[in-house]
Amino acid sequence: MDESADTVSTIKTFKVATDNPFTRNILKALFKHCSRDNANRLDVALELYVGARENACVSCRVSRTVLSPILSLACRGFGLTEEQLKNKFRDPYWRRGLVNVIKGIAWFGVRRPYVPGAPFQVVWNITRACNLKCLHCYESAGAKDLDELSTEEVIRGIDILADAGVLILAFSGGEPTVRPDILQLIRHSSERGMFTAVATNAMVFAQRKKVQEFKKAGLKFAQISLDGCKPKTHDFFRGVPGSFEKTVQGIKNCVAEGLFVEVATTATHYNIKEVPALIDFTAKLGADWFMLYNFIPTGRGIDIVDSDLTPDERENVLKLCWNRMKVAGVDVLSTAPQYARIAQQMEAESALSHESGVIPRDLQNETRVVPTHFYNPKLSGQLRQLAEFIGGCGAGRFYMCLEPNGDMYPCVFFPHEEVTIVGNLFKDDFQQIWRHSKLFWEIRDKDNLKENCGSCQYRYTCGGCRARAYSYFKDVLAPDPGCVLNKDAWERIQPTPKMTNV
Repeated sequence: MDESADTVSTIKTFKVATDNPFTRNILKALFKHCSRDNANRLDVALELYVGARENACVSCRVSRTVLSPILSLACRGFGLTEEQLKNKFRDPYWRRGLVNVIKGIAWFGVRRPYVPGAPFQVVWNITRACNLKCLHCYESAGAKDLDELSTEEVIRGIDILADAGVLILAFSGGEPTVRPDILQLIRHSSERGMFTAVATNAMVFAQRKKVQEFKKAGLKFAQISLDGCKPKTHDFFRGVPGSFEKTVQGIKNCVAEGLFVEVATTATHYNIKEVPALIDFTAKLGADWFMLYNFIPTGRGIDIVDSDLTPDERENVLKLCWNRMKVAGVDVLSTAPQYARIAQQMEAESALSHESGVIPRDLQNETRVVPTHFYNPKLSGQLRQLAEFIGGCGAGRFYMCLEPNGDMYPCVFFPHEEVTIVGNLFKDDFQQIWRHSKLFWEIRDKDNLKENCGSCQYRYTCGGCRARAYSYFKDVLAPDPGCVLNKDAWERIQPTPKMTNV
C-alpha cells in the first residue's frame, strides 16, 4: 500500500472511531468543570496525559483514561509517537489548542476543513481611534467611537473569550496602543491563559521603554504594519510624514526585546514592486514573519479600489513570496488563501517524480511548509494530509473579529452590514454563536461555494477569500475575483483596476 492510500485508511479509521455519537458524547462529558481540581476536566486530563500534573481527583483520572486511547489513535493515524505528542503539548499554549481541537471533534465531528470548538484567534478592534490616516484602513479609523467599551466591559469580554477556550487574542484597531488602559487589558488576557498580541503601527514602540512595558504586561506577539521599504512609499500610504522611521525603530525595539515580530504589508499597486525588497528588509531587521495581506475594498479601501491587484499580479507576487522565503531567512505568510494552492503546485512541479507522477518514496517523508491562513506549519509524511483540514480561508472557522462595541463578524475585512454581523459579545451567548451562526456555517462549508471556487480541487486548502467575495459581489459564497482560476469573475468587476503610482 502506498503512502497516500495508507494515509486515507488511517484518517478514515480515526474518523470512524471519533466521529460518532458515542465517542463525541464521551468527549462532551469531559468539558465539565471540576471544583476539586479547579479546572475543566479535559484540561486536567491532558495535563495528566502529558505529565504536566501529577495529582488529580478520581473523576479527572478516569477522564485521562478515557482520553488516552483517542490520542493514541490520532498519533498512529498521523504518523506520530505518543512521546512526540506529549513533548509538544507540555507547552500550555499548545495544550490549550489541543483542548480546542478535541472540543471541535465533540461538537462538530471530523470535518474538512476543520472547525475547532472555539476560534483559535480573535482579533479585537479595541478602538477606532488612531494616530495615522492609512489609505486602506478597513475601519476608517481616526476618532474614538461614542459606544467604545469601558475597561471593565472589555475585561468582562476577555473573560468570556477565555472561558470559551480562545487560544490567541490580538488587540487591533484603529491603533490599540493609544487606549490608556491597553496594558491592563493585555495583562488580564495573558493572566487568563491566552497568547496575547497586538496589531500596531509601532509608533509608540519607537521608545524602547514602551516595548518593555508591554512585554512585562504579557505581550508575546507584535504584528507591525510596514507598507514599503522606502520612506516615501510608507509615509504616503500611512498619511503621516516621518512614520516610516518610527515604525522601523519600533520593529527593531520589539526584536531587541524578544517579542515575536511579524511585519505586515498590504499588497497594492502602490507597493507591489517593493515586495521583494520588503521581504529582505524584514529579514535584515530580525523579524520572525513577513505577512502579505490581501487588499480588501472595505472601509477607506473602497476609495482606492483601483489599486487592487489583478489575478495575474497576485499570482506572480505570491509565487515570488514562496520562492523568496527559501532564501530570505524569514517565514513568509499571506492572508491570500491562494498562497496554499500556489505552494502545492510549485512544490509538485519541483519535486522529482516517476513517470507515473508519484513522488519517490525517499521524498514522501520530507518535511514541507504548508501555508494556511495565518501560519505555515512544517509537516511531513502523513501529517501533510492535515493541510486540507487546517487550510483555507479561516474567517468564521479558525478566527473571527470583534468591534469596539463588542459586535462580532467573521473577519476584520467584512463590511459592517446587517447581514454580516453575527451577534454581540455582551448581548448574545458567544459559544452558541460560534456553534450555530448561519453565516459562519455558510462560509465554513467549502462544498457550498459558487463556481469556480466550489468545484476547485484546492477548495479545502484555499476556498477563496470570503471577505473579497462579499466586498465585490455582496455574496459570501461568490468566487474570489483575486484568483487566476476566477478570471471571469474578475472581468465582471467595474471599473477595472488600473496601475497607480505613488
